[in-house]
Amino acid sequence: MPVSQLGAIVTSEGIRFAVWSSSARRLWVSIFDDTGACEVERLELKPEGEGVFAVFAPGLAAGTRYGFRADGDYAPERGLWFDPDKLLTDPYAVEIDRPYQYHWRLAAKRNEGADTAPWMAKSIGCPLPELVPARPPLFRPGSLIYELNVRSFTKLHPDVPEAQRGTIAALAHPVILEHLKRLGVSAVELMPVTASIDERHLPPLGLSNAWGYNPVTFMALDPRLAPGGLTELRDTVAALREAGIGIILDLVFNHTGESDRLGPTLSLRGLDAQAYYRHLPDGRLANDTGTGNTVACDHPVVREMVLDTLRHFVRHAGVDGFRFDLAPVLGRVDGAFDPEAPLLQAVAADPVLADRVLIAEPWDIGPNGYQLGNFRPPYLEWNDRYRDDVRRFWRGDAGMAGALATRLAGSSDVFGRTGQPASRTVNFIAAHDGMTLADLVAYERKHNTANGEQNRDGHNDNLSWNNGVEGETDNAEIAKARFGDQCALLATLFASRGTIMLTAGDEFGRTQEGNNNAYAQDNAITWLDWVGRDEALEQYTSLLSAMRRAFPALSDRHYLIGKPSDAATIPDVEWLTETGAPFGEADWNDFARHRLVMMLGDSGGGRLAVMVNGDRRQCVFTLPAREGFEWHPAIAAMALDAAQPLPGRSVTFMIERRAAQTRARKGS
Repeated sequence: MPVSQLGAIVTSEGIRFAVWSSSARRLWVSIFDDTGACEVERLELKPEGEGVFAVFAPGLAAGTRYGFRADGDYAPERGLWFDPDKLLTDPYAVEIDRPYQYHWRLAAKRNEGADTAPWMAKSIGCPLPELVPARPPLFRPGSLIYELNVRSFTKLHPDVPEAQRGTIAALAHPVILEHLKRLGVSAVELMPVTASIDERHLPPLGLSNAWGYNPVTFMALDPRLAPGGLTELRDTVAALREAGIGIILDLVFNHTGESDRLGPTLSLRGLDAQAYYRHLPDGRLANDTGTGNTVACDHPVVREMVLDTLRHFVRHAGVDGFRFDLAPVLGRVDGAFDPEAPLLQAVAADPVLADRVLIAEPWDIGPNGYQLGNFRPPYLEWNDRYRDDVRRFWRGDAGMAGALATRLAGSSDVFGRTGQPASRTVNFIAAHDGMTLADLVAYERKHNTANGEQNRDGHNDNLSWNNGVEGETDNAEIAKARFGDQCALLATLFASRGTIMLTAGDEFGRTQEGNNNAYAQDNAITWLDWVGRDEALEQYTSLLSAMRRAFPALSDRHYLIGKPSDAATIPDVEWLTETGAPFGEADWNDFARHRLVMMLGDSGGGRLAVMVNGDRRQCVFTLPAREGFEWHPAIAAMALDAAQPLPGRSVTFMIERRAAQTRARKGS
């Protein structure tokens, strides 16, 4: 890897521009006026060795708008797209002057189009802010992650100033901080905030990419989300940190918006597509991502660019960590996934990154792309097995009691295979991709017609149910059943060992009208309805979170194995039937009957009972008695007394306390 620093390095005398390419014959930097509309100068970069081309431009100052151009062979069938008419974003740009906008000329063949500068965002040369003081992440595995889309989260919030709605800065508004603190959020996970471009089929449909999983480069923030640039992110991180909340960035290193062979030439493709992207033996672009291209994360230059990006956001913004979209791509070496891949190891071992939160989405669509449980510590992993098993249990599928117990206990079948005592699971029931929590219990089928693909896009098997009517209804009984199902799903999540994740708005019943692939809906389908939110559900979620924080055994990451957790005689978990008897082999295999499960665990000085009634009928659970102890609701505002029947399709928490302790509490 070249030792020269890449990008635009601003000094008091001028700007040094540097870029890497292994196969370009000539490279230039185009300098634009302050509006970015007129090219005022074009300077040729000179080779400095090891693929680095650079030039120093005296007299230029911070704020200079620029872009690169490259010339060489043009043979897309061999992975060569050199075309001096294509203005290219600097891969190391940390700021751009406008959002990317798709135009057909960006994808025109060489000599069949015009100069693309009028349709391209310009990179901005700007000095980086001072380093953020090094501090350990606030987030600790086992606590609550809150996934949110920056734009949709506050776009409709009535208490956020209108000019600030939909931006990163809005996350630091007092009303937002108060909401996050009330939920007990440990870290917010921001869906991509780096600059992205619409897929080419969206503009003709009048749609745009609302999620941001289509980046052009990796460091520059999207001006629509961060009009204040890196400083806006930095200030928001500081405000959230002051409130005790960390920020995790969801980053996309697996592909770019340059798409397939027919896609636009925007940056990496025009500089050195053979190096930056994986190709098949016949010269075609590899497509392990479903987007038309796959970033070659096993290439040394790409590996260093990824590391530089991560260091950038830690050093200059102070983020807690990262979630990696389609993470197996980062571990592919010569196309095959390797958990010991150089990039994965380099991230975990880097002095700046080693203590950061690292979360893998452990699947892509390439060969052997499903890698759940196969990453190595310290990587946490999104656990879709948890999602699907919990959904199946509450949908009413037979034979799911054992699977539910395994998921509640930390998914040792997935993450314990390598002998690690602590689970790396990130448990979730709903995420940005798929149905919302409220839609899971209101729609049996996806309803994606608004996406313009005749409802063909998105998953067909959502493991969802509608409680009798598809979609919106005025039926009070159905509405009550749906509310109860959401409460049961949330209670299951907050009772589960390991890290848990809640997607913004699921705490108060957000809906996407059954759309399970709302990536192209930058409108009321994805914008959170703060005025019409379900405040009762939101209150229940807050109570669940407070209970989880009050009983650390729930967020412990060690697997529940049925043995004493310390010198005491209380096992870390006991699995009991509704009668209080231990689950036997026959009980676990009684698929038709057992939808009633009691998880009894050590809460430190007592026991915590999680009683799950997956049946539609109410049931009295018999809690095991212990001399000198009494059972009480763990969530006083929402729970039943020990002798009362547990309603059908619900979860209740009971805590065991010493009788003397209970009398003292009453006396006080």
